[in-house]
Amino acid sequence: MEGLRRSILLATAALMFAAVMLPEVAAVRYIVGANMGWTSNVNYTIWAQNKHFYNGDWLFFVYDRNQMNVLEVNKTDYENCISDHPLHNWTTGAGRDVVPLNVTRNFYFISGKGFCFGGMKLAIHVENPPPPPSSSPVKSGASNLLPDFRGKIFVPALFAVAAVWDSLLLLL
Repeated sequence: MEGLRRSILLATAALMFAAVMLPEVAAVRYIVGANMGWTSNVNYTIWAQNKHFYNGDWLFFVYDRNQMNVLEVNKTDYENCISDHPLHNWTTGAGRDVVPLNVTRNFYFISGKGFCFGGMKLAIHVENPPPPPSSSPVKSGASNLLPDFRGKIFVPALFAVAAVWDSLLLLL
């Protein structure tokens, strides 16, 4: 039993270390309306105006599950607050709905039951992410190695060790 526990622990540590060393994922999860959530009397046009929504990002709708919902509609239904025939009903019943933005296009969301007329509507444009910045030329000299080592190896390794330590404590 102790050998099995040790093997599981080592495998977990190896997987955590490998996961930490993977390239950074740039997807963003936006909480719609930030601290206000998905509710009436919030101007979602203003909330979204300075944000860039990219393919791979997520929208997280937090709202009162007993009153509101999250419906994806076409542009005409968005403009007129018509919720009769949504393209997709993202409502799961928990009041915590996640919408993956996995297509580059315009998205239109409203809340039915009359709440759209109170401002519960969001229109966004999803685009492909910009290309990664080109790398700068490498300078010669050992002085540049320390910051690179610290940022790309040491810090992730430190997090991996902390996660393993935390797992050890849970097993004991």
